[in-house]
Amino acid sequence: MKYMDKSIKEIHEVLKNGEVKSKELIEESLEKSKEVQEKCNAFVTILEDAKEVPVTDDLLSGIPYGIKDNYSTKGILSTGSSNTLKDYVPFFTATAIENLESHGAVATNKTVLDEFGMGGTGTTGHTGIVKNPWDTTRMCAGSSAGSACAVAAGVYPYATGSDTGDSIRKPAAYCGIVGYKPTYGMISRYGLFPFASSLDHCGVLARSVEDASIVVDAMKGIDKNDMTSWDSKDIHLYDSLTGDVKGKKVCTIKEISNPSMYPNASSELKEHLENFQKALEHFKELGVEVEEVSVDSKLLNALASVYVVISCAEATSNMSNLTGIVFGPRANADNYIDMMKKYRTEGFSPLIKRRFVIGSYVLQAENKERYFHNAQRVRRLLVDRWKEIFKSFDAVILPVGSGPAKHLDNSEDILDENTGVLEEHLQIGNFGGFPSITIPDGFVSGLPVGLNITGNCYDDVNVLNLAYALESSMPYKNQVAKEEK
Repeated sequence: MKYMDKSIKEIHEVLKNGEVKSKELIEESLEKSKEVQEKCNAFVTILEDAKEVPVTDDLLSGIPYGIKDNYSTKGILSTGSSNTLKDYVPFFTATAIENLESHGAVATNKTVLDEFGMGGTGTTGHTGIVKNPWDTTRMCAGSSAGSACAVAAGVYPYATGSDTGDSIRKPAAYCGIVGYKPTYGMISRYGLFPFASSLDHCGVLARSVEDASIVVDAMKGIDKNDMTSWDSKDIHLYDSLTGDVKGKKVCTIKEISNPSMYPNASSELKEHLENFQKALEHFKELGVEVEEVSVDSKLLNALASVYVVISCAEATSNMSNLTGIVFGPRANADNYIDMMKKYRTEGFSPLIKRRFVIGSYVLQAENKERYFHNAQRVRRLLVDRWKEIFKSFDAVILPVGSGPAKHLDNSEDILDENTGVLEEHLQIGNFGGFPSITIPDGFVSGLPVGLNITGNCYDDVNVLNLAYALESSMPYKNQVAKEEK
């Protein structure tokens, strides 16, 4: 019998009653890892020597999971999916991973990401393209592509991810699973390779809201090594899932989710928005008030530019230590300047180099006010607008992206000219550090699509309970990918 496509609680129950042993689960996960690797290229490293652990009353004990390869793992290759760190083996483990290990979790692989998390396609990792398990001609999105692929394919019930713009939540939508990014600082970032420190969040990809809450309960906690972490010991996500949402108020954003905003919508976008409207009806049946609010289009249209400027600027600074002298394979040259230049020129992908060029440009003294400081100001305007919304509403609910997973060769993708904000709005959750979760809400062209629920900082319990109640009203919980091709 197979177990890795079941929920955490179901697996824990069969472990406790002796129906299966942790060792057998590890073997199943490793076997499935090899199958998925051949089909989808989801992993940097498969941990063949993964060891079983004692099964306790802890729900995660003895159960396999995956680690995104930008989490530092002591003695285990940790590449960030970059050639510049292709042989890097850290001497310490990220706090979030240590926390999972303390609960008895067993890692069976490290998953592929877009290089250093800087991408939304799952196609820029140094080991190659990650393919969607529902349809291998399509992408998983990124950067947590390998984690999303593996969870959707049934390699294990959950995997860690990181989210700087939408890197947990959009792959979750494309792969028909749940992606949860808690409030900024709930999970320590110590040991997570930094991309943009003010935007980076640790989180989880799972197949249900319940499983996501169980995992983040284990990952979270204040950490002396991360000054942005905060004490969440009195927050119990899993225990707070009641499904009672009667009287809650959520809103949609007219300029993002109203079908009238897309006069030239493709058939896939139309169907996606119809699924979203059906989900809103489910909310209403649960006793949730749903209203539509309006946000200045000029502000929304600035989203993508603000994200590029701030994230590239922070990435340029954070990754200045990647010189080939301290980390990674040294380049051969006559002097240290040429050594660093050669290392960075040959080691980074074109996408990363472009982002570093942008980051350096916007931080130059003559450009800083016009680009970087103005981007920070617009970020504040966006965050203030969302906080104003949260004074009246428990959460904002919006569709994720403009439809199902995009084709890897882009040959058949037709995007409406107005869908830019629809594709980018998840970045607001990073700008404000807001708790944000994506859940599946149906299928378009035989492929999964999702919606997102975002709430105010520290209101994770409320956000998760809304998602839990809505998920329970729809038939898309605990989905495992079944490719029709």
